[in-house]
Amino acid sequence: MKKLDPYLNFNGNTEEVFRFYKSVFGGEFTTLIRFGDMPGSEKMPEADKAKIFNVTLPIGDYNVLMGTDILESMNQGLHAGDNFHICISLDNENETKRILSELSEGGQIIMPLAKEDWSPLFGMCKDKYGIQWMVKHAK
Repeated sequence: MKKLDPYLNFNGNTEEVFRFYKSVFGGEFTTLIRFGDMPGSEKMPEADKAKIFNVTLPIGDYNVLMGTDILESMNQGLHAGDNFHICISLDNENETKRILSELSEGGQIIMPLAKEDWSPLFGMCKDKYGIQWMVKHAK
């Protein structure tokens, strides 16, 4: 299985943006997690805890639109052209490893593959053309 979904980054207004998209496309959020809900959030600035870590809005039967807030407190910045990722979900661990490896050739690994709370294997890269990818093993 291979599934591609856009993952959008915003500068603190993800909730507002996604409520707008929800009004346009309909449906309900299947995920809405705030940074304050995540392990280790007690060390974060209070203002960041209410920001969106991940929101998912299904659009149609097979597509989802996902988003997050970037955090200046984590040295993240928002720049036109790199405020989105394409998220690819794979059901095979070896294929997950292969895809991230090949996408990052000539580019840059942003986050090496590792186990995360939401995925047994997740990583991020920027390919040699400047496109940002999230690659996850989704059982």
